[in-house]
Amino acid sequence: MKNIKGLLLAKCFLVLPSLLWAQDRIKQELETRKTGLPNGWTITPAGAQLQLGDLPLNLVISHNKKLAAVTNNGQSTQTIELIDIAQKKKVDSIVIAKSWYGLAFSSKDDLLYASGGHDNMIRIYGINKGKLSLNDSIVLGKPWPNKIGIAGLEIDDKIRKELYVVTREDKQLYVIDLLHKTIKTKIDLGAEGYTCKLSPDLKRLYVSVWGAKKLLVWDTDQGKVVQEIAVGSHPNEITFSRNGKWLYVANANDNSVSVINTAKGQVVETLNAALYPNAPSGSTSNGVALSDDGKTLYIANADNNCLAVFDVSQPGKSQSKGFIPVGWYPTNVKVVNKEILVTNGKGMSSMANPHGPNPTDRKEKVDRHAGDRNKPQEIQYIAGLFKGTLSFIDQPGPGVLSVYSQAVYRNTPYSKDKELNAEGEVGNPVPMKVGEPSPIKYIFYVIKENRTYDQVLGDLAQGNGDPNLCLFGEKITPNQHKIVRDFVLLDNFYVDAEVSADGHNWSMGAYATDYLEKTWPSSYGGRGGTYGGEGEREIANNRDGFIWDNAKRHNITYRSYGEFADDGKANVKSLEGHFATNYSGYDLSIADTTRFRQWKADFDELIKEGRVPQLTTLRFGNDHTEGMRAGKKTPYAHVADNDLAVGMFVDYISKSPVWKECVIFILEDDAQNGPDHVDAHRSPAYVISPYVKRKYVDHTMYSTSGMLRTIELILGMKPMTQFDAAAKPMWRAFTNTPDYTAFDHLPANVDLTERNPESGKLAQLSSKFDWSKEDAVPDLIFNEILWQGLKGESAPSPTRAAFLKVNSKKEEDDD
Repeated sequence: MKNIKGLLLAKCFLVLPSLLWAQDRIKQELETRKTGLPNGWTITPAGAQLQLGDLPLNLVISHNKKLAAVTNNGQSTQTIELIDIAQKKKVDSIVIAKSWYGLAFSSKDDLLYASGGHDNMIRIYGINKGKLSLNDSIVLGKPWPNKIGIAGLEIDDKIRKELYVVTREDKQLYVIDLLHKTIKTKIDLGAEGYTCKLSPDLKRLYVSVWGAKKLLVWDTDQGKVVQEIAVGSHPNEITFSRNGKWLYVANANDNSVSVINTAKGQVVETLNAALYPNAPSGSTSNGVALSDDGKTLYIANADNNCLAVFDVSQPGKSQSKGFIPVGWYPTNVKVVNKEILVTNGKGMSSMANPHGPNPTDRKEKVDRHAGDRNKPQEIQYIAGLFKGTLSFIDQPGPGVLSVYSQAVYRNTPYSKDKELNAEGEVGNPVPMKVGEPSPIKYIFYVIKENRTYDQVLGDLAQGNGDPNLCLFGEKITPNQHKIVRDFVLLDNFYVDAEVSADGHNWSMGAYATDYLEKTWPSSYGGRGGTYGGEGEREIANNRDGFIWDNAKRHNITYRSYGEFADDGKANVKSLEGHFATNYSGYDLSIADTTRFRQWKADFDELIKEGRVPQLTTLRFGNDHTEGMRAGKKTPYAHVADNDLAVGMFVDYISKSPVWKECVIFILEDDAQNGPDHVDAHRSPAYVISPYVKRKYVDHTMYSTSGMLRTIELILGMKPMTQFDAAAKPMWRAFTNTPDYTAFDHLPANVDLTERNPESGKLAQLSSKFDWSKEDAVPDLIFNEILWQGLKGESAPSPTRAAFLKVNSKKEEDDD
């Protein structure tokens, strides 16, 4: 017995160092893959990686577990791909005109059913020797603008010969006869559908109603809905235990998974998939998969860039096991044997786009918000630039999972402590703790449209700019240049959004929901769908609202001018009774200087009555411009008008009774319409106050969420999401020694009434587009129009980086 014990001990002493060495090797390997993102988060993806297409949303596994199918639903070329799982290689890829999420193998694995998105049809592909071929289609209705919008689908080709389809636009469950390819019935879901899943016995179909907090249960025998089950906000992916007794559904807005006893139709427990308990929105749980033995659940957290891992061997008593770092924005997860497969919607890393849109190349054909689809590799537009990946990760044991978990926490700047505490300095006007006093009592938050740093401030020698890319330099924007000379120049500020559809939600809520993130790329690719943002659609709104909801929760007074409120109505409930009805919304025919006068008249009354709100949000959006549209104001006139409005606004506040206790923040909602030599998200931002440093250059990396965090700290408000909680406040730009010198605005240097020619190629091109809504104009063509119209045909092609390459050097500031 002693000899046996001795042998066992000796074996342990040999094995333990080996395990520790293996764990250390994995840790080092993860560190070599570390990539910074522009929002201050990092990724260290585990496993092997396979390149996929643009925004992979769904991943399905064949019944024989030999093939995986992926649907890529991004802004650029959309494709369906087949992957040989054992060999970890792509065996086929086929272009699909329109698609969105829905994907299912037939029971014999000889057919693949795919959503045709806003073409409102299901494509049926044959599979032969690993190759796809289009066999047939099932049409639900005419294409967009007919509002159907196919999302998830499920198939029963064994018993009932039925196909089940849920939709986003008409919000229906369609039951389709597979033999005759006809619609048998359709059922109103009450809100947008995401997907549906048959129980293992095929007797019940469970539908996740994305736009509501519920699952619907469809009895396939009775042909009717027999139950509603309340779950979390934005329910999406569904998976079953093998015996069908337990169902798991991810809730994106709640960072959670609901565990349901299917016999009772009840939620028995809710799994918190976030890295910390009671975390606000920001994990975006949107994928679920069980291990083959059914004991471990993997949850894809899109915005935390990780998988949460739970022991679910005893449903109702599940326990967290840890986390696995994956790529950027994981959208789906599946388990095949002992291997975890994860689709990463935005891929693995930052990248530059040296082959960005060339404004001087007339041979370059571009579609609405798209690259040249005939040569997709040669045109790099930010909305379609990030190619997804498929991760293959061995199921980790406890030791490796511990290493993975530590990596996830290192990658994540958010923590519970940061909800109440922030970095800063003692005595700074930006408090380090929520609720601490600040000498600043009034905040004015101004939103502009779509410019990059280099486009506007690239001509400033003291900042990191490229004058060759400067379209609207000091001659056109004298007031914005004067502001950064008199106060602080921020040359390392990045917007969190990519386009206006998510840009205004990020600017007002420090988050974009899974609905916005997953739908705007297809819409911006000209494939149908609605804008969604700015309160246009309930499902697109943040769960806990926006900055005004936050102000209301903290008894902060507020008022909005043109932001989330136009045409005489509020787009969100919190703005009802809190917006200026006389202020013009987004309308490029109305000058921003006119909007300034509208605001001034309202502000004067508020001053007179002693009712100036603590938080004012205001929109000056004419720097968007109308391109070279015939007879309309030139881009120079639009941007100069916008600049003058900004200058007059700062001037008037600086000479008002609230100046000694106020700060003005100004930013762009996104930076999509221009070039920048550092990053396509780098954008001009301005901070003006007696408590802002004078003649100062701040190179600190800031973001949209960081500006919101600064506002919240000054007003004593808690953060809204994990992103503003984690973001760096802008305290370095502030001083505790005020300078009350007023700002004197400068007159415009160009004719504000200057009009584009009534004829010409650029005028004809501009006349084809809808300028009544931001981002309704094709971005690539818009950039081309601006460059050719303002710089001439010999202008150099801009190089735009897609995302920031994070610099590890210590941040420096210049006086």
